[in-house]
Amino acid sequence: MLEIIELFQKKFGGRPSRIVQAPGRLELLGNHTDYNEGLVMSLAVDRHIYMASSPRQDGHVELVSSAFGERENFPIDVLEKNPAAPWANYVKGVLFQLRRYGVHFTGFNAAIHGTIPIGAGMSSSAALEVAAALTVRQLHPFTVTDTGITTPPRRDSKDELPPLKSAEKMVLARLCQAAENQFVGVQCGLLDQLSSLFGKASQVIEIDCYHHSVEHSPMPGGTVAVVCDSGVKHDLSAGDYNELRRHCESAARSLGVRSLRFVDPQILAANQNKLSERDYQCAYHIVGENQRVVFGERALRADDIEQFGQYLYQSHESSRDSFKNSTPELDFLVELAQTHPSCYGARLTGGGFGGATINLVRHHEAKCFMGSMALQYEKRTGRRMQPMLCQIVDGAK
Repeated sequence: MLEIIELFQKKFGGRPSRIVQAPGRLELLGNHTDYNEGLVMSLAVDRHIYMASSPRQDGHVELVSSAFGERENFPIDVLEKNPAAPWANYVKGVLFQLRRYGVHFTGFNAAIHGTIPIGAGMSSSAALEVAAALTVRQLHPFTVTDTGITTPPRRDSKDELPPLKSAEKMVLARLCQAAENQFVGVQCGLLDQLSSLFGKASQVIEIDCYHHSVEHSPMPGGTVAVVCDSGVKHDLSAGDYNELRRHCESAARSLGVRSLRFVDPQILAANQNKLSERDYQCAYHIVGENQRVVFGERALRADDIEQFGQYLYQSHESSRDSFKNSTPELDFLVELAQTHPSCYGARLTGGGFGGATINLVRHHEAKCFMGSMALQYEKRTGRRMQPMLCQIVDGAK
């Protein structure tokens, strides 16, 4: 928190009036199922986007970031992309959507600092979107519903706003998703935004992307999540993500359903001849992922972390062989994890095409696991890799 205050003071010459934080997420199980109206499990983790802000009176928004050198200054009534500062598009997209909902806001200064590795598949972009929405809420309190805005919340005696209710978190998640879909141009689902908003310490987030429902279940004791960043950066706005979504939607149309959520393995096998080879591969992965989430939830409730870990390995195999959103570096990291006795399961996490793996590891052996992974990865690839031990935390605030 100190870093964001210092950044704001350095760039704007005074202390911020408001600070918000939004966690990154780890996709635990359910790869690319969210935009297929499927099931997914995730964790909110202790890597955050922080945004410090203060109001200004000239109708402009000025953004600075510790990760990027350029400032971005624009009038609030001209929300346009700037190729020189693409990172600011995530904030602009949120402002555009808030205006569509009828939220009134004026200009402000904001400094952004993150501890989420960029390009590692932990969704720094969604955390930035959520932080932007909460920043406007702090500066100009509002309450959003599916149909627009209602009576704004009041600050308490400590000058704090009441926590977001579940229904409002859901609306804000969809608003941030729309910002990424319509302004940034990535056709993502709801997983990342929901995870950042609905995180709960020591709990797994279970999301149904058709019914838009969220539940939580405990992470088995003695188990920790370790992230291994391959060092291969991904940029989902480059088109790979959108291409996978097009194949999934094409498969659903060929099968006569609204989404692949409504396809089971038997239906898919019986209608394989209706699909192109690539559409079938993508559908096979999504249908299998939905099943793995169902089975994974049962395993967690039975406190069977060994079986749950096997579903992670199966998920990665499907991503590698069918969905084809893995890379040789990610595959090698999973192979390394699978040979280590302290690891229950591992898979790529996030969109793929680079980024990181998530590894579920025995708590008391995490240090040994991390050291072994770093050493062997550097030997094979020549890249230094510092595994991250992640704590499961509460959502944005």
